[in-house]
Amino acid sequence: MAYNNEESINYLEYNSQREHLIIPEYGRYVQNLINQITAIEDRERRNKGARYVISVLGNLNPHLRDVPDFQHKLWDQLFIMSDFKLDIDSPYPIPTREVVQLKPDRLAYPQNFPKYRFYGNNIKYMIDVARKWEEGELKNALIIVIANHMKKCFLSWNKDTVTDEVIFNHLLELSNGELNLTSMKEELSTSQNLMKVNKKQSNKTQFFTKNETATSNRNPNRPPANQNRPQQNTNRNQNAPTNSKPNSPDNTKANLNNPNYKGAKNFKPKNNPNNTI
Repeated sequence: MAYNNEESINYLEYNSQREHLIIPEYGRYVQNLINQITAIEDRERRNKGARYVISVLGNLNPHLRDVPDFQHKLWDQLFIMSDFKLDIDSPYPIPTREVVQLKPDRLAYPQNFPKYRFYGNNIKYMIDVARKWEEGELKNALIIVIANHMKKCFLSWNKDTVTDEVIFNHLLELSNGELNLTSMKEELSTSQNLMKVNKKQSNKTQFFTKNETATSNRNPNRPPANQNRPQQNTNRNQNAPTNSKPNSPDNTKANLNNPNYKGAKNFKPKNNPNNTI
């Protein structure tokens, strides 16, 4: 049979011309296999083919193949890849297109647009709570705490100083004129105290702190560490050379009378060529 280039070109398939893969992770071979099973008219053969496909999908994920929940997931994916056209006996509830494509309700995030964003929403919540409290010392203390926190938030946004009058005016505006501190004689916390940050101790500081703690917690009745050590011999000859060796030339004369000294036969002093002592 002759090879015809024109006919071969007509049989070429491109991915852009092929059917869309519903779950691309499993590939086109699995998709074609499911399409063939869907086209089978005999129900028993379809059930047998579906179980075979489930085993193939499980082999692609061997670490999760025997997990019950994962088996349920495989059966759902089988129906999804068949475009919900596969009619078989499933051990799990058959999913529908509406259930799979169902989207969760949109979460109702609080959309607040405060005038002073650098204070945040929590300050507004605290102000609303303080407005509902009865007059008394507890409410006055809460208002002062809120004012100090507002000053701290303002300083984190603006590193320069801020006067208490600005904070009092903002508090009066956010509370709709109910929390008024403009006539208060006391001052809020200073900017240095509000923006003070505890510096993390360095390793050196922690080391000395631990040693001081260990020394302070030491048992006072415990003897010192060097008390039970044996005293070193201090009666050594002070004039003896410290780096001399027993077989060094400095000790050769003393070792010549020793019969076990191996270097005595080969030793020849410069002034005694006959090797006589």
